[in-house]
Amino acid sequence: MTAPDPRRLLIPVDDSATVRNTVAYAISEAESLHEDTAAPVELHFVVVSGTRSVDPDAVEELGAATDLLDRVSVWTEEDLGGAPPDWLSITLDVLGTDRYLFGPADYADVLLEYGDEHAVERAILDPEYNPAGAAPMLRPLELELARNGLEIEEAPVERQARQTVLTRAATLPKYLSVFAASYLFYLLLSPLKALDFFTGAITATLVSVLLAPIAFSKQPSITRVPIQLLRMVVYVPYLLWQIALANLHIAKVVLHPSLPIDPTVIRYRAAVWGDAPVTTLANSITLTPGTLTISVSDRAFNVHSLTDNSRDDLEAGGLERAVRFVFYGREAAAIASPGEREDCEEVTYDG
Repeated sequence: MTAPDPRRLLIPVDDSATVRNTVAYAISEAESLHEDTAAPVELHFVVVSGTRSVDPDAVEELGAATDLLDRVSVWTEEDLGGAPPDWLSITLDVLGTDRYLFGPADYADVLLEYGDEHAVERAILDPEYNPAGAAPMLRPLELELARNGLEIEEAPVERQARQTVLTRAATLPKYLSVFAASYLFYLLLSPLKALDFFTGAITATLVSVLLAPIAFSKQPSITRVPIQLLRMVVYVPYLLWQIALANLHIAKVVLHPSLPIDPTVIRYRAAVWGDAPVTTLANSITLTPGTLTISVSDRAFNVHSLTDNSRDDLEAGGLERAVRFVFYGREAAAIASPGEREDCEEVTYDG
């Protein structure tokens, strides 16, 4: 008599308020499956990481993913009362580090590929699963997974109340970063007399005291920020050159007898992450004549473009590539352009 085939369950995990209960539910489901079918069971706990290998925060974020999987391993042993029995196999893995993930469809693709590779039959989702950390992802993700035929189930666990943190911790790197930026900006606007260095230091100190606790969503790196500032020195002339070229193009369009304009709103998903890179790119696009950043949400840029040439430049991704160079380094500059990634689409507004 041949042994029954293993039953395989996929459990994506994230550092949510209900992840512990979701793990416990997955263990109970595995025990029920084994009792009902006498088949071995495989549980695949995976973290889908939005971290890119070129991102300076990759080491920190991948470390957090590994820590979460370590906790999952401890929880499974707690629920099982020790090491997994012979009939149960538990796999822990981090997915998605080899690509750029923007939304539910991208996360679903990663999970489906893993599911196909390991012949997974069913997925159990944490009711507060939201690896992107921004817009709610669970419902769109469920739809994407269901469209591709994977059986999905939301773990029936109670949501825990979260405490909202209204303030951020102020640390020495934050104070130093805000002070340095404020001081340099003050000196750029002053005639550089002896008194200006003194008053600039006082002003920068006051600004850092007031803004350091809220100026950064993540801890700034003292070693990384100077390198980024040096790259920014290279970026500014490039941006000015792009602004000059765009001015010449718009002047040509305005002076043309037929005024060949075609106003269109383009939405594209930019390969930049974090407040500073997104803000830099959005403002750079706006400063370049012919394009205007209307809104940014979840790395999706809505940009008003005046001409076909403006749209071509946007899809070519010159500014995006330069911003990636500033914040992530040379390796990130080689990422495919928005046009090559097919991440640009025209937006149509009704009414």
